Amino acid sequence: MHKRDFTFRLVQGALLALTLAAAAAMPASAADLLATVKARGALKVALEGTYPPFNYKDQKSGELAGYDVDVARLLAAKLGVKVEFVSSEWASILAGLSANKYDVIISQVGINPKREQAFDFSAPYTYSMPQLIVRKNEPASYKTLADLKGKKLGVGQGSVYEQQAKAVPGIEVRSYAAAPDTMSDLASGRIDAALNDSLMSAYLLKISKLPIKAGAQVGAVERMGIPFQKGNPEFKQALNKALADAAADGSLKAISLKWFGTDVSKAP
Repeated sequence: MHKRDFTFRLVQGALLALTLAAAAAMPASAADLLATVKARGALKVALEGTYPPFNYKDQKSGELAGYDVDVARLLAAKLGVKVEFVSSEWASILAGLSANKYDVIISQVGINPKREQAFDFSAPYTYSMPQLIVRKNEPASYKTLADLKGKKLGVGQGSVYEQQAKAVPGIEVRSYAAAPDTMSDLASGRIDAALNDSLMSAYLLKISKLPIKAGAQVGAVERMGIPFQKGNPEFKQALNKALADAAADGSLKAISLKWFGTDVSKAP
């Protein structure tokens, strides 16, 4: 799922060709990534660093913080190594992985067939889907976008949700540059509902003091995983075991509750 995926589609074909060519050129005896990471004593993790609450720089400490940051530290600890973060713009983050600038990306990368041609992925560690937000005293029950015909719906300007809403005839779509402005207009009654990613919605509802609440989820479930170079079966097995162990001992759920107030590590 990444909500800025539409900005990246123009270069996906070139990226795939580059990755496949690089894979073909790799020697058959190349060490598995797990051995490389263990020998280095650190897992190199790429993230954007500008995408709260997932990964961003804390204004007070200047250190990286967020859901993805905590997940990366947890998984590195379970692999028995330290973590080294590398910040990258979203537009070039997958190309950097192809060029071996880092080992993995932990930055809400959606799992889809085109990316799976270029990279291997861990098991999903985050699940998301489009979700409505409504006022706490809202008497109407909006279960689908079609139920909002004749109503005002707030969406992020330029987002996939804006496109989704505009595809439904009869909805008055109002676009906002910032989510807090959307929530403010919703609370004051200027719009009837808002549409956003369920993860972002959970975060906004957790930190907001406005009289708003979660509404219906209105779309397909999207899965986020951790991509890495193909041809590393031992690393894939170890990474998935670390994720499974984190789920079993509750540490992954605890991180999720810390940032969203709900467990986003399990499919809704």
